[in-house]
Amino acid sequence: MFEQKELQNLNDYFLNLENRKEPCVFFYRINGYSQEIKDFIQKYYEAARRTGVVIEGKVPNPDEKNLAYYGEIMGMEFQMSTGFISASLKKWLPRMKDQQREQVSLSIYDTLDRMRREGKNENMLRNAYIKFMCWLYYKFERIVNQLGESQIPKILYQGDISNYELKLMAILSGAGCDILLVQCHGDANYLKLDITSQISREWKGEDLSPFPEGFSLRQLQEEMIKEQNRERLYGGKPKFWNCTNAWITGKGLEDFRTNIRMRGEDPNLFYNCFCRMNGVEDKLTYLNELFQFQLEVKNSGRKLLILENTIDKPSMEEINGIRRKNYGSQDQMLADLAGSNIKYTANQELQHLMNKSFIDVMLEESKLPGMNLNKLTNKAVYLLCWLKRYQSELFSNWKMPQIGCLIYLGGCKNENEAMFLRFLARLPIDILILNPNLNMTCCLKDSLLYEINYSNSLAVERFPRDNSEIRMGTAAFHAERELDQIMYQDSGIYRNQQYGKANALSLQTMYEEISLLWDQELKYRPNFSTIDGVVNIPVIFAKVSGVKHESVGEYWSEIRKLVTEDTLVVKQVPYIDGRDVNPVKPHVTEFFKNGKLQKTKIKNHSCYPYGFLRQEIQDHILDKLQLLIDQKIIKGTFENGMEYTIIATVLNMKKEILRMIQKFDFTRKNPKFIYINTTEQVITLEDSILAAFLNLAGFDVVFFVPTGYQSIEQHFNRKIMEEHQIGAYMYDLQPPDFGRIPSNTRQTWRDKIFKRGS
Repeated sequence: MFEQKELQNLNDYFLNLENRKEPCVFFYRINGYSQEIKDFIQKYYEAARRTGVVIEGKVPNPDEKNLAYYGEIMGMEFQMSTGFISASLKKWLPRMKDQQREQVSLSIYDTLDRMRREGKNENMLRNAYIKFMCWLYYKFERIVNQLGESQIPKILYQGDISNYELKLMAILSGAGCDILLVQCHGDANYLKLDITSQISREWKGEDLSPFPEGFSLRQLQEEMIKEQNRERLYGGKPKFWNCTNAWITGKGLEDFRTNIRMRGEDPNLFYNCFCRMNGVEDKLTYLNELFQFQLEVKNSGRKLLILENTIDKPSMEEINGIRRKNYGSQDQMLADLAGSNIKYTANQELQHLMNKSFIDVMLEESKLPGMNLNKLTNKAVYLLCWLKRYQSELFSNWKMPQIGCLIYLGGCKNENEAMFLRFLARLPIDILILNPNLNMTCCLKDSLLYEINYSNSLAVERFPRDNSEIRMGTAAFHAERELDQIMYQDSGIYRNQQYGKANALSLQTMYEEISLLWDQELKYRPNFSTIDGVVNIPVIFAKVSGVKHESVGEYWSEIRKLVTEDTLVVKQVPYIDGRDVNPVKPHVTEFFKNGKLQKTKIKNHSCYPYGFLRQEIQDHILDKLQLLIDQKIIKGTFENGMEYTIIATVLNMKKEILRMIQKFDFTRKNPKFIYINTTEQVITLEDSILAAFLNLAGFDVVFFVPTGYQSIEQHFNRKIMEEHQIGAYMYDLQPPDFGRIPSNTRQTWRDKIFKRGS
């Protein structure tokens, strides 16, 4: 019989019989998990599948048919002797060689003898013997014919083993089999059967943890099949592999400066960095450090690519340059796209690396929720477009162990950018993501990524490539910015022009509330808020019909109270005559394509009249113009070319309105627009467009219509303004010169207290 020996390491299991220190077998049980254990079980599984038996769960007990066939061939006679057992095996398993039969018969006898010494009677021994013989025939016949040969047969058992199964394993071990028990639930059940571990040994590896929930040989097999499919998609494994971040010291830029040949010595590995630095260590020196760093990289002869704030989306020309077909499966798509588009003839090994990284990253993307073949294909096309765009800058004339460098200032804004950087991080290139502004976030997540976090925040728009681009802030400057953050973040106090974006929210009010809210700062109005850098502005948009108490003098006086320095009063109808010359009108068809304003084209056009305004105000105007069209407020929008009239009107506003918009601070008082129509004259379409736009832009807009006639409403698709009926309708009134009507000079109690000494 074969003796069990102690393992020096798990790989001793795979030594042939003649390469072991002495003829022996191994019988171990594994109760804990690690990556090393997983890799070993995978390897052992493959060996057992080729030259042994894999058992997951239980060895099925012989059924009635099995027992009937055994009785028919062998009869039910039993004798407790090696001669009887050997003769029976010759008849029952005739393909066994004499030496194999001798080993098995001795091992069966030894197990039965041990049972007899434990008190089992003759009948129990006979039943156990028949069960063992049936198991050998129906489950293990393929391995008993390999016993004693150079390649030792292997048995892999995963589960909680039973008493008779363990006795069978003892028989096979003694006859010359290697056996491995994988016990996901630990050793407690086993020790009930073999309290002193006489039959097998426990493997006590380092840093073992409990097996993951759901671990099984079937799951392992599925992973191995996936890995084999993945290797097939690679089109050949690369000779070189990435060693990403394992060698770094965690000192940020110093790691990137480390000489390539000083990073590691394994000739089959390339040593690269993949790091994100959030915030800045020192605001005063940050830009200069970046400037010096990129100079050092250039002077070292390394490839350097710097991207800022966004990776431009692939153009239609780039997308059309990707060779692709119609695909029926994911694997077909990935194999064809990689084979047709990833080309680097100058270095076949780099092409293999690119193939592997492409396949690995796309298979990860395929696991995202809601992913389908079409979406995955689009993502793959994006990645390949970017690879073709930047390939020469990063990898031209590449040879081992060269490492290029990519710096991305601002961080990933979307999942496609993150996907591209994850792809590059598995290639011979250092990736440095700089996110100095802590108010911005980078969406990239990756197990390889190393992060460095600093507490100071600094807004940096451009990477300092040369001295002329470095704008260094003084200590006082940065101290002021820090004070700004303390004073002006969620405090209710706002600095001048703090926000560049705003949304208007029309208030539903009573008529009397208009005068109360009118001259109030926006931050004191109900529903004012600032969220994610956008101000929500509560505005008034109303029509006032009739004259209160039929008192004309009081009526004009109430309107006069609303005329502030930021109020435009329209008394002559129309304010905009559709017949007036409009230099924008001939070009509006160029400015609107597929339902979207072509903002860049508008700003660059010779007829664009708003180029002198603050940039954020220009964007504000164009954003609200797009919103006015999208909401279809004006009748005929997207039906008869009305959207072109809307664009022409909004892009040709008068200077007095532009000046009010230019000085508009979204957290303080907003501009006002009062429109008085005392006649039967119909308000023009252009005036209605202007009023609706000004409402969206944040103006308070009030129409005073003493006649109660329909005016602005006839050009709107729906009711978008409050109407207040305040008195009887009156006709043929003449608006006065409001400059000659005195404002309310009555002093309030506040005036009396605070202006007494002035």
